[in-house]
Amino acid sequence: MAYTDDAVLAKLSALSETQDSIVGVAQWIMFHRRHAERTVQLWLKRLKDSSSQKRLNLIYLANEVSQQSKARHREEFLVAFSPAVAEAVATAYKGAPADVQQRIRRVVDVWRERNVFETPIQDAVENRLNELDKARGTAKTSLGGSIFGSTASLPPELVPLSTPQQNVTKLLTPAKAAVNSADQEYDKLMGPGATIPPAPVYAARLSGLLKTLAQAEGAVEQCVKARRALVAELQKLLDSNRAALLADESQMDAFEKKKTEVEEKKTEVERAIMAGLPNDEPYMTSNGLGDQSAPEPEVEALTPPSMEPEVAEQPSQPADSNPQWSPDVPQEATFQQATAPGIEMLSGMAAHYKSVPVSANGSKKRRLDDDGDDFPDLGADGIDADVAEMLRRDSAGA
Repeated sequence: MAYTDDAVLAKLSALSETQDSIVGVAQWIMFHRRHAERTVQLWLKRLKDSSSQKRLNLIYLANEVSQQSKARHREEFLVAFSPAVAEAVATAYKGAPADVQQRIRRVVDVWRERNVFETPIQDAVENRLNELDKARGTAKTSLGGSIFGSTASLPPELVPLSTPQQNVTKLLTPAKAAVNSADQEYDKLMGPGATIPPAPVYAARLSGLLKTLAQAEGAVEQCVKARRALVAELQKLLDSNRAALLADESQMDAFEKKKTEVEEKKTEVERAIMAGLPNDEPYMTSNGLGDQSAPEPEVEALTPPSMEPEVAEQPSQPADSNPQWSPDVPQEATFQQATAPGIEMLSGMAAHYKSVPVSANGSKKRRLDDDGDDFPDLGADGIDADVAEMLRRDSAGA
């Protein structure tokens, strides 16, 4: 059977799970190894359009072709499979039943044990599978949410960043694998120590290198687009936060001014309280409602006035007088200066005159002599003469 796209698609469609079917198709494909690039492209297309079980059979076919090429030191299919194997394995693994996923994991483990593909390619394949397992676990936990995790717990401002970041993460691994493969192929053919094969082989390899470089360029280009979208969303978030920062700083300055105003008002109120101003008297000075300076409080003198009574001078007793002694009258009487006018003053004087304190030594006391009058001469105390005459008459009538 001649090699055509239809022939390849027919072989892939007739593929079954039996060993004979897989080995037979693998040998026919390897016989047309010069069409390795085209065969892998058709293989990947058929894999994406197939069911889970059919995808597993196509993975088995790729495993047979790759291991046979490795054993025979034929690099055509190893080079052709390297850029596409990670995407193909992830496509077959995603959404497959658990038993199918376990078989795919087993094939990938065999590739690492036998070093079928280079380490960067192997790492890319395993990383894709690990990402799918992690996303599947997150989706189950979030009850049917996105395969990349639920955004319910994210702040609203970060939700627009979720999709661009997931796109970058999704494209990063295949882009790295494609870049590493392209660099290695380029070094083999164009590096300083490269061995030049015969012209027909060299031309075929250079043609394959061009395709590999184009695939790597396309993968990097997609990654660049995804990163630009992410950076654009980040820039929007940065601009909004910068504007919010300026608004917050302006509001903070306004509150600082308000605090200063309240502090000054509080100081004025405290000064008014210390000055003893009434509640209805204005104490605000900043707006002209009150005096600029509060009056100083009056301070009471620390030394109280003297409380000692003034002692009235006793009239001199004549030598030949016969004083009348009484045990109720002290020998010497003291009078306080009258402060109340009229009758109240006289009542106070009478009280002092009739109730004279007794000295502590118990000696005999004598009544004050009034020079023959019923009332002592008040002298310079300034008692009116008419009042004194009235009092004498009352005393004589008694």
